[in-house]
Amino acid sequence: MSTNSAPTTNRTAWAAFWVGLIGLILMPIPLFIGLVLGGGLSLVAAVLVVIALLKGLSRQGRGIAPVVFAGVFVALTWAGISVGGGIIW
Repeated sequence: MSTNSAPTTNRTAWAAFWVGLIGLILMPIPLFIGLVLGGGLSLVAAVLVVIALLKGLSRQGRGIAPVVFAGVFVALTWAGISVGGGIIW
């Protein structure tokens, strides 16, 4: 029986997923609140996405799915902000 010291999940990927999702949900709040909350969280999620992607690639691709979804959430948040989300909605 061999033990594997590496965790089975990529915790950074899941952190990026949840932070990106919360940023996407908070982005539509008007009067710059969504811009600050959603935009700030999406920046944090973008950094976590890069870290989690590098971690997942070093583990032969395990844990990449939440990173992909987090990247989509970040892209949707930035796209929403670019068309006025969090500012005038």
